[in-house]
Amino acid sequence: MKKISGLLFGTPGIPQSTNPYNTIEGVLQVKKLGLSAMELEFVHSVNVSPEKAPLVKETAQKNGVTLTCHGQYYINLNALDKKKLEASKKRVVLAATRAFECGGWSMCFHPAYYLGMGPKKVFQTVKIALSEASKELKDNGINIWLRPETAGKHVQFGSIEELCELSLEIENVQPCIDFSHLYARSNGKLNTFDDFSQGLAQVEKMLGKEAIENMHIHAQGIQFTEKGERKHLPFNESKFNYRELLKVLKEFRAKGVIICESPLVEEDTLVLQKAFNEIK
Repeated sequence: MKKISGLLFGTPGIPQSTNPYNTIEGVLQVKKLGLSAMELEFVHSVNVSPEKAPLVKETAQKNGVTLTCHGQYYINLNALDKKKLEASKKRVVLAATRAFECGGWSMCFHPAYYLGMGPKKVFQTVKIALSEASKELKDNGINIWLRPETAGKHVQFGSIEELCELSLEIENVQPCIDFSHLYARSNGKLNTFDDFSQGLAQVEKMLGKEAIENMHIHAQGIQFTEKGERKHLPFNESKFNYRELLKVLKEFRAKGVIICESPLVEEDTLVLQKAFNEIK
């Protein structure tokens, strides 16, 4: 898999200003906006056909746009029902396969729910399921990063430690760090330079410096309740301290892709990129 030389900023899906509104035009619009990445949004369905994928790949490569992917919301690698568990594994494989066919570099997804079980038991169940999905992809020649994402709700599996442990156990797995989710999961407590530094330091301690140079990040405004994440917001409607996060990312010399999952798709992504570039 390719190495990314810096920190690339991208939109969560097709920019809203794209016309006509489709994936290929979206890649071209990302380039016009002065951005360098786009996340394929497979959250409800894998909406790029096998026939269209090679053209998406060609367009992205010609225009220097790195593609990531967000897998389906309907994934629970701790499902009690065996049919639901198998369906979840198939969704991971399908999203990763199609993203790879589009030239995608990384595919993130929400991995699981605790369902009232202990974290250690859930970890083992998720590890087995994700290992099986990873092996199937490898056997089929699909070489893409699988990125279980840090969770925004208390009922969801996905702390930094849990995801780093998975990454140590399974080939081609690395965490997707959604700092806004961590902020919401902590009920607003993790929101300072030191807090963000501690998060990255934990990743570096567990996975090494190479993980800091191979990051898939989400950051956006967010609303939360005592249960954690409620919904994403524009930056100007949230107290999430994205400027301090950017300072930490620059200090750690983080590399990879940062996707701004704001409802203001391109506007807030550009805000994030501009703020990062202005840091001395």
